Amino acid sequence: MKITVLTYLDSEDENSKDYDPVVPQVARTLRGLGHRVSVLGVHGDVKRLVSGLSRRKPDLVFNLMEMFGDNVFGDIPVAGLLDLLGLKHTGSGPGELYLSQDKGLTKKLLSFENILYPRFAVFSREAAFETGGNLRMPLFVKPLRSDSSLGIGGKSLVHEAVALMERVAAIRKELNDSALAEEYIEGREFYVGVLGNAQPKALPPIEVDFTGFPEGVPKVMDSKAKWDEGSKEYKGTKSVLANLPDELRARLQKVAVDAYRALRVRDYGRVDLRLTDTGEIYVLEVNASCYLQRSSEFAMAARAMGLDYPRLIEKIVNLALERHGK
Repeated sequence: MKITVLTYLDSEDENSKDYDPVVPQVARTLRGLGHRVSVLGVHGDVKRLVSGLSRRKPDLVFNLMEMFGDNVFGDIPVAGLLDLLGLKHTGSGPGELYLSQDKGLTKKLLSFENILYPRFAVFSREAAFETGGNLRMPLFVKPLRSDSSLGIGGKSLVHEAVALMERVAAIRKELNDSALAEEYIEGREFYVGVLGNAQPKALPPIEVDFTGFPEGVPKVMDSKAKWDEGSKEYKGTKSVLANLPDELRARLQKVAVDAYRALRVRDYGRVDLRLTDTGEIYVLEVNASCYLQRSSEFAMAARAMGLDYPRLIEKIVNLALERHGK
């Protein structure tokens, strides 16, 4: 097939080839599977995006667009544009992406399906205060929609009302986003990848190992732990294949699949979970069209299930084609 790998560019120089590392990995893999592959990188030019797709006339778009221009939520309208153009593409559509990015809506859908999640409150500029129950301190405060741990750091865990409102104000000012405050859940953290549509299947759980984390710092994957390679938080965490009893592994995987279905995720995604000392499993986030780099937790889990990277990418292509009836 003719497959176009669609991605964003950080620079306004549309001739730049400074792609996210996942882009050449996916492109090379697709070529190795026998497809004719092109890469289309766009910063924020809609005309360039449409003309680039029109020239290429792909049989399938492998959609790796995470933002558009300076809009960190730009993946939503881009997925909608692909639908409007009648182009088959991998991953979730605009509706599913919106639901998974708005953490308040995510929790409401989980509530309807009786899936456990941290109790929460939403502090929005545009709408009235919303709460999902009487909250108990400490609270973890983060942006309502921004991902990749943006706006999450050492001040995110608050123990009293003044600190809560200061953090809410900072998120509104710095990220132009509403704030979400949720009860902090102490426990082990797991990432469970899910593949499929009509019959989604959970991958083996990956656990975040916090044993090297600095003393006294809340065990959360904040921006330092994810991106600051020189920080103690980054050096003190690693993702490992979870060593679990069969019954517990099955429970984690069932919760992940239930949450994946509740958010209508398509083709592939990842569910972040916390397990308490008393055995309760909380859904923290649902990540539609999660990160696919070879070293990602999703790819690690797929390998543990017997899907090496080429077979994983091939599986995602096939799931998208089946969903489009081809």
